[in-house]
Amino acid sequence: MARLRLRVAYDGGAFRGFTPNPGVRTVGGVLADALGRRLGYPVQLTCAGRTDAGVHARGQVVSLDVADEDASAGRLEALGSGLSRMCGPDVAVLAIEQVSGDFDARFSALSRAYRYTIWNAPEPDVFRRAVSWHIPDPLEVAPMVEAAALLVGEHDFASFCSKATQTVDGTERVAPTTRRVLHAVWSTPERGVLLFDIAANSFCRQMVRSIVGTLTEVGRGRRPAGDMRRILASRDRAVAGPVAPPHGLCLQSVAYA
Repeated sequence: MARLRLRVAYDGGAFRGFTPNPGVRTVGGVLADALGRRLGYPVQLTCAGRTDAGVHARGQVVSLDVADEDASAGRLEALGSGLSRMCGPDVAVLAIEQVSGDFDARFSALSRAYRYTIWNAPEPDVFRRAVSWHIPDPLEVAPMVEAAALLVGEHDFASFCSKATQTVDGTERVAPTTRRVLHAVWSTPERGVLLFDIAANSFCRQMVRSIVGTLTEVGRGRRPAGDMRRILASRDRAVAGPVAPPHGLCLQSVAYA
């Protein structure tokens, strides 16, 4: 067998998340089905970030094993273009390559980078509505920048994560919520557009959206920027702000060694 790495983009609004789930349309389900039809045998996919329903991706990474004969340069080029035709227009395979057998899209990743887009103007923008959260109330960006900076470093992000469990030695336990954030910055590239870029070694479920929801409360003047310290220390989801809508979030890239 040979191991492949795919870089994939998709419009999350068309799917119920990435993870294959019988009976519902998911990115992983559509991609695995197309791969199975092209290759003639079923495949098992591993992704770098299991995006939720409605969340988009520009740089999702997927790894899988195929027969050696299907990993030649000519076959890979045909496989990539064929997958884009079969899965489009909602999914595009941007790159496909053979990698070493110990590569794993999830566990080999050093960090993931997400971007959240807000359209901050009184009137909605019909051309941005599928990929941005429309907030008509004015937002003060300076305190949002200050609050976001307090997230950088290693913290327990339990206040920003929906509870998850994992099974260890047959026992179900609460999953750890400590993460290392590499950067968390706001930018305003054009009037009305607010971009929140955040990178971390990994993310808990709904972590970015919960952070964005809390930061918008800072921007509205409902919380001081320094309140971020208290929220982190509390480790209580009820202390943080609401979860931002999924359609403003996009997995931008995944970093590897």
